[in-house]
Amino acid sequence: MTKQLKADVALFLVTIGWGASFLLTKNTLDYLPTYNFLAIRFFLAFFLSSMIFIKKMIKIDKNTLKYGIILGVLLFAHYAFQTVGLNYTTVSKSAFVTGINVILVPVFSTLLMKKSPNKKTVISTIIAFIGLAMLTLNKNALGVNIGDIYTFICAVLFAFYIILVGKYTVNVESISLAIIQLGVVSLLSLITSFAVETPTIPTDYNAWINIIILSVACTSGAYIVQSVAQKFTSPTHTALIYTAEPVFAAIFGYIILGELLNTKGTIGAVLILSGMLMTEVDFKALLNRKKNI
Repeated sequence: MTKQLKADVALFLVTIGWGASFLLTKNTLDYLPTYNFLAIRFFLAFFLSSMIFIKKMIKIDKNTLKYGIILGVLLFAHYAFQTVGLNYTTVSKSAFVTGINVILVPVFSTLLMKKSPNKKTVISTIIAFIGLAMLTLNKNALGVNIGDIYTFICAVLFAFYIILVGKYTVNVESISLAIIQLGVVSLLSLITSFAVETPTIPTDYNAWINIIILSVACTSGAYIVQSVAQKFTSPTHTALIYTAEPVFAAIFGYIILGELLNTKGTIGAVLILSGMLMTEVDFKALLNRKKNI
């Protein structure tokens, strides 16, 4: 097995974990307020990651700290909107709307570079937004679920986050950068929790099981694996693998919670996934490769 294949398999496992995280998060919100939950989840992830990579954390420099704080603030905003949104929408809808970030990244990148988006990006964006409308519009088509609006904002924020990670990670040590972000999210979540909630320590066994899985596997482990694996595979492979995240979220939502999209929602989800794939797959290259075989 080549290093690239190992990296792709590792990222695929991360994607499964992130798909499951929507379900675990929604279940945990039955026991804890939003920011209280985020503070505990990210503190455990930050503490575990810091202990594992203590040597890297001791040697952290000013640039890593600065960029980690900037990215951490943006990551906190992303998770805040996504988690609040999950209180009002389903697991599968949250995952598919969040997945819009895959399409928004190239759109925002071209705009920031003051270039016109290419035809494929325009078409994939239109397809995805038609799908988004079908997935999120209410039956009377006069309004959108507030949870879906929050989730779309989180997708926009995460798109900018991905762009900035690509910019900052080149100049600093990537694992330390990721760990600092976890700490920032935890701290900001704790401050917000004290400001708008009544923080508590969960006493329910199921809540702790969910939090530990989310902290260890879906946060600490996932970010570390992502940082290492992306050194051995291409950004296109990575983004393409991540498009499976909402699919796994929908599968877990159906199996565990019995959530099932209606016909209109299913078509919308398929259109979103199609737009995501269209953004990342170079179909001309694939056709040329087949001709050369």
